[in-house]
Amino acid sequence: MAMAMAVAVFHPELVLKKGGHNYWQWQEHKIHYVRQGHKGVPILLVHGFGASVYHWRYNIPELAKTHEVFALDLLGFGWSDKALIEYDPQLWSRQIADFVKQVVKRPAVIVGNSIGGLTSLQTAVLYPDLVAALALVNPAGRFQSRKARVIVEKPTKNTAGWPAFLKARDWARREALLFVFKQLNQRSRIQAALNNVYRDKSHVDEFLIDSILEPAADPNAAEVFYRMISRFLFQPSDLSLEKLLRDLDCPLLVLWGESDPLAPSSKADKIQALYNDATLVKLQAGHCPHDEIPTQVNERLALWIASLENLS
Repeated sequence: MAMAMAVAVFHPELVLKKGGHNYWQWQEHKIHYVRQGHKGVPILLVHGFGASVYHWRYNIPELAKTHEVFALDLLGFGWSDKALIEYDPQLWSRQIADFVKQVVKRPAVIVGNSIGGLTSLQTAVLYPDLVAALALVNPAGRFQSRKARVIVEKPTKNTAGWPAFLKARDWARREALLFVFKQLNQRSRIQAALNNVYRDKSHVDEFLIDSILEPAADPNAAEVFYRMISRFLFQPSDLSLEKLLRDLDCPLLVLWGESDPLAPSSKADKIQALYNDATLVKLQAGHCPHDEIPTQVNERLALWIASLENLS
């Protein structure tokens, strides 16, 4: 509870607010974001799956002392709209690119965690003129399997019942994923999930749990969860980390919590091997070192950005 009080006392601007902070109209959607600081190279923070700008609660105020800092809620998460659309792999990259162009208005250092890291990497590849440098914090993403192949579902003999089969299959998938959402959307389950990915369990406080629970209460949240997960599971992107890193052309920092149960630290080593100019820093933390050991992460980020030349 001491950590929770630290948030309330020292960072009151990031205490959970149902009305949110700032909003930006993107296409037909309302996007929530936080902005602090007015000097230095702009930094854009991108959260992971199920999280929000609040997950950067200890990073925004500190980094804002020397930089203009932005954090946004990806569409479908946090206090951004829970849009009933198809969540294709490039959607969030387009959102980030437009945010940099329309709100930040100059190239930014983008920092992403988990799926936000993968999305940030993809953004840097697709929109290189908007990304001054990239920092990945335990990013999601897969390496290309040597045995990778495309599986195409198609009937082999009798095609008469195929449409009915597909309809039944889609119904079963929907019901299963909606059930999963209902089960996960409970305080005890969220706390257990966070405890699993945090090395130091004391950093999993009620404020953090609420920051996940409150957006999940949106009437569209369950349907959005279904659309996202079904897309990721059954129509995954063919963009591997190898391909993205091969096409990347900007300074790269990789911050890796070595106690991440979702991916071994050897993944960080492979990223560095694929991108020789990457700076790799391994940390004693889990999947979310920016929230678990924020002082170390803030210091590493600030030192790395300061070391880069030609950033303005």
